[in-house]
Amino acid sequence: MCGIIGYVGERLAAPILLAGLKRMEYRGYDSSGMALMEPAGLLFEKSAGKISRLENVLADREFVSKIGIAHTRWATHGEPTDLNAHPHLDCKGKIALVHNGIIENYASLRELLKSRGHMFRTDTDTEILCHLVEEYYDGDLVKAVQLALRQVDGTYGIAVMSKDSPGEIVAARLGSPLVVGRGNKENFVASDVSAILQHTNQVVYLEDGEMAVIRQDGFEVTTIENVKVTPQIKEVEWTLEQIEKGGFAHFMLKEIFEQPTTIKNATRGRLDVKGATARLNGIKPHLDELGALKRIIITACGTSWHAAMIGEYMIEAQARIPVEVEYASEFRYRAPIIEPGTLVFVISQSGETTDTQAAMREAQRKGATVLGICNVVGSTIARESDGGVYIHAGPEIGVASTKAFTSQITVLSLISLMLGRMRDMSFERGTEMINEIIRIPQKVQRILDKNEEIKAIANRFHQRNNFLYLGRGYNFPVALEGALKLKEISYIHAEGYPAAEMKHGPIALIDETVPTVVIALQDSVYGKVLSNIQEIKARKGPVIAVATEGDTKIYDYVDHVITVPETMEPLTPLLSIIPLQLLAYHMAVLRGCDVDQPRNLAKSVTVE
Repeated sequence: MCGIIGYVGERLAAPILLAGLKRMEYRGYDSSGMALMEPAGLLFEKSAGKISRLENVLADREFVSKIGIAHTRWATHGEPTDLNAHPHLDCKGKIALVHNGIIENYASLRELLKSRGHMFRTDTDTEILCHLVEEYYDGDLVKAVQLALRQVDGTYGIAVMSKDSPGEIVAARLGSPLVVGRGNKENFVASDVSAILQHTNQVVYLEDGEMAVIRQDGFEVTTIENVKVTPQIKEVEWTLEQIEKGGFAHFMLKEIFEQPTTIKNATRGRLDVKGATARLNGIKPHLDELGALKRIIITACGTSWHAAMIGEYMIEAQARIPVEVEYASEFRYRAPIIEPGTLVFVISQSGETTDTQAAMREAQRKGATVLGICNVVGSTIARESDGGVYIHAGPEIGVASTKAFTSQITVLSLISLMLGRMRDMSFERGTEMINEIIRIPQKVQRILDKNEEIKAIANRFHQRNNFLYLGRGYNFPVALEGALKLKEISYIHAEGYPAAEMKHGPIALIDETVPTVVIALQDSVYGKVLSNIQEIKARKGPVIAVATEGDTKIYDYVDHVITVPETMEPLTPLLSIIPLQLLAYHMAVLRGCDVDQPRNLAKSVTVE
C-alpha cells in the first residue's frame, strides 16, 4: 500500500526513481509523483492515475539531479487528485516529503500550524508533516525531522529532502516499512525491496522508531530520540528474475502456475520421514510450550484469514487442540482473553499488515507467545514475533494472493502434523500425511494442465453479475477464498457460504441467472453436498462443480465439472482452490479488468 523510493548517488536520479515506482505498482496506488534536487532548487511533478501519466509528463524534460524521492499514493485523506499526490512541499517550496501511513492527530496539528502562519494546499494528512518539519527547521534537517515526528500520533514511513541540505535524504518509520539499500557510491531508501533490487541486494530494515540519513558516501541510523543504532546489513534472497512475468500475460497467472514449485519450497527440508513428523526450526525453541498447549488462536486478514480457518480444521482434527480464528482487525479491540497455555499464530504474506502487527503486539502485551507465518524475510512480523515459519513462496506481485495462500496452507499442514505427532497421531497416519504432502505438487500440476478447460467455463459465465460459492468442512474456507478471488479481480459480486447454510437465506438468490460454484469432492460430506446441489437445481440454478477425478456420479447433478486428483481430506484445499483461482483469473481477463492491480486494493495493507 503506497510506495516510497529515494536515491542519492552518481547517476541521474529520475530514471532510477521512475523504474522503482513501476516495480511497486503491484502494491496498489491511485497517483504518483517525484521530487528532484535540480540546480535551480526543488523540482517536483505529480499526477493522478497510472505511473504512465507521470512518465509522459517527464518524458520531454531533461534533468541533471542525482538525488530525489518519489511516491505512489493510495488515497486515505483526500481524493486521488494531482494536488493530493505526493511529494508535498512546505510553504517556501524548500522541503519535499513523501509518506506512507496515517497521521491520526493531523486535524489538531493543522490548526496549530495555521495559527503560526502555515498555508495548506491539499486535503491530505501528509502535508502536516512537511509543515511540521519546516516549523522546526533551522539548518539541521535531521533534527527538524526528529522534533516533528515527536509531535505525531499515527503511522509513517517517510523520506524528506531540503533545498538547504542538498546531499541527503532523511527517512524514518513507525508502523510502515522502510529499507535502506547500500550500493557502490550510491544509496537508496524504499518501502519495498522490489523497488531497488535491480541495483542492490544489500539492505537494512529500519525498525519502528528508527530513522536514517542517506548520502552518496553512506548512511547513518539513529532512533527518533537521536540514539545511534548499528545497522544490520541483510542480503535479499529474491532475484530480479523472480519478480518478472516470465512470459505470462499477468503476474497473477504466473504465480498460479508457480504453485507446484512454491508448495514444494514450503516443505523443503521440513519433512522428517523417519519420525513421521515435521521439522520446523523456527518454532523449535518453543517445543516444550507446544507440548503443554491448551488453546491456539490464529489471527490474520483477508486471504490469510481463510488459510487460518483451514489451519483451524487441520490442527483440531490432527492434534485435538482447540483453535480460534480471529480477524486481526477485530482482535485488539475486543479485549481478547489470553490464558496460560494459549499460543497465538499470526499470518501475513507481507509481514507488514498493520492490523496483524497490532494483533501480534496486543497478544504479546497480554503475555502470549506469538509465532509468525509470513513470506517476507526481514519483515516486521518476522522480526517482532517470538518465532515462526517462513512460507518461502518468493515475491508475490499480483495483488490477489494465490501462491502465498497455498504455501500458508502447506505450512499449517506441517504445523498440524508436528503437533499431532507430539500428541496422539500414529506413526502410520503421520507417514501417510507426509507421503501425500510430497505428492501434492504433481497433483496441482495436473489441475493446471486443465487451464483451457477452465477458461472455456469462464467464457460461458463471465458476463454474470452474481455468484454463489459453497463448500463444507475443509472446503468451506476454500469457498470463501474462491468468492474473494472473483470479487477482487473481476468485480463480480460473489458470496461464499457453508453449503448447509444456503437454505438459511442465500437460497433466495438462486434462479437461472445466478451460477453456483460447489466444491463437491468425494470426502466425508460428499453425500450432503449432493443434496445441497439438488436444492439449487430444483430452482433452475446453474452449477459448476469442483469434483474428484473418477467421480462419474457428479455429472448427473451439475452443468459443468472441473476435476481434481484425490488426496487425504485435510489436504484437499491445496487442490480445490486451484480451479477457483483460474476461474476468477479468466473471468477477470474476459471482462477487461486489470488483473494484477485491481481497483481500490493494495498488496500490503499498511493502514487501519
